[in-house]
Amino acid sequence: MASISTEIAQPICCLINRRGQVIRVALGTPHQTKIPPSELPRYGAERLCGLRCVHTCWLSPSPSDLTAMVMQRLDSLISLSLNAQGGVEQVYLAHLLPDQAQPWFLSAPLSLEAIAKQDFNDLVLGLEEEFRRAYRSLAVDDQSDRVILVAAILKQLAADVMPSSLAELAQLVESAGGKVLETIWQKRDRLHPQTVLGEGKIQEIAVLAQTQGANLVVFDRELSPAQTRNLEKLLGVRVSDRTEVILDIFAQRAQSAAGKLQVELAQLEYRLPRLVGRGQALSRLGGGIGTRGPGETKLESDRRVIQTRINHLQQQVNQLQAQRSRMRQQRLDQQIPTVAIVGYTNAGKSTLLNALTKSQAYAADQLFATLDPTTRRLNLQEYLARPDLGISTILLTDTVGFIHELPPSLMDAFRATLEEVTESDALIHLVDVSHPDWTTQVTAVEKILADLPTPVGESCLVFNKVDCLTQAELHDLQGCYPGAILISAAQRQGFVQLCYGLAHLLKDTQAWRARPHLDGES
Repeated sequence: MASISTEIAQPICCLINRRGQVIRVALGTPHQTKIPPSELPRYGAERLCGLRCVHTCWLSPSPSDLTAMVMQRLDSLISLSLNAQGGVEQVYLAHLLPDQAQPWFLSAPLSLEAIAKQDFNDLVLGLEEEFRRAYRSLAVDDQSDRVILVAAILKQLAADVMPSSLAELAQLVESAGGKVLETIWQKRDRLHPQTVLGEGKIQEIAVLAQTQGANLVVFDRELSPAQTRNLEKLLGVRVSDRTEVILDIFAQRAQSAAGKLQVELAQLEYRLPRLVGRGQALSRLGGGIGTRGPGETKLESDRRVIQTRINHLQQQVNQLQAQRSRMRQQRLDQQIPTVAIVGYTNAGKSTLLNALTKSQAYAADQLFATLDPTTRRLNLQEYLARPDLGISTILLTDTVGFIHELPPSLMDAFRATLEEVTESDALIHLVDVSHPDWTTQVTAVEKILADLPTPVGESCLVFNKVDCLTQAELHDLQGCYPGAILISAAQRQGFVQLCYGLAHLLKDTQAWRARPHLDGES
């Protein structure tokens, strides 16, 4: 390779295995001819792939060439810099480093003689031993998923939308048991239809995943099945989206049979279109010309099994709806008004239920701590000094928390649970006023309530955790929302005003007195 014809306009890449055998020669740069991580001979955070790349270039290896080396975890990259006559002017040697701050080493210009004397097997063995030590240290230090958060924001949106969105995604990942390493986001005129982000940003994420030891990349939007497959092929690690993280949290939190049933249904509806395989079109056996095939493929068999399971779960959810309807009917027969506590996840709904009714429902400072609705009896006379309002007892129901852009699969699977909201006589819209983005949360909850198939009852806006605010902030809050009720569920503050507000709301609407029975009788 001492002289290369200048007639060759394209660079040449040659891949060599550890036995010194040439296994691939292609026209193009290392980035243009790179092998996807899934197709490499070996791949992992503690070792190299077993291939070294020799390529030609006109000056020196570019950042994209070095990025391709990192993404493929090549043993080494040898760059032959050509002169105007097509001869080899200089040689550069590059290889990976276990140092997270600097992912690669690039040598100074070398001669062909120096490269010929280089013992690459000894170099690779030494590098892999360093990577194994770093990997073992990482594995002992943290067994949880190491996650990189990624988001794309359209330029027409406000500039401050993304930080709050990524902060919420980080909370979701941590609630699911992951550890957030980095957050990356990009402003774009429009989303890339195949990879959401641009090629350069994808390369940046791939390098970051390798250097930081990440094994999962989570996007702050729902990805299509094709986008997920494309991204996993380019990044070399698992790719997930916001919806899948929420489903994983629900799967961890589900305790009751009803909760597990609804979570399984939501997961199957999400995963069904994301099954991948190498099946053939029209591969099921047919009975006519043009319809005969090799039989049912594994992919089709999996889809059929999942669809059958979904149909079975939907029937069980319908039975759960009927069961909850009968329970609500019994409460209606007793002429006791019902009030549902709704709000953004982790707003303090379970804490408020326990404090008002002296119950022991599970409550924790985490997202989606409650999946199953819990109903308790509340005696208003314990808080009301005037019993002349005509209402002494109500049934208070804690519901599943809402979140921005609640996945449609969850809305469908949890329809039996959400009926507790639509069938209630009144709502307590609980807001965590200590959250820095509580106004956006209020808007998100109101949108979800408006999108429910059945109209909901009158709601009472209640601000929780007011003990975290200053006097000036409380004064401004009361000025902006004069009809709202200020409480602190943890400190048991404002319960008298809340109970008076509920009693007046129920007395004014009289909805619980005039509501017809569920079986059609008045």
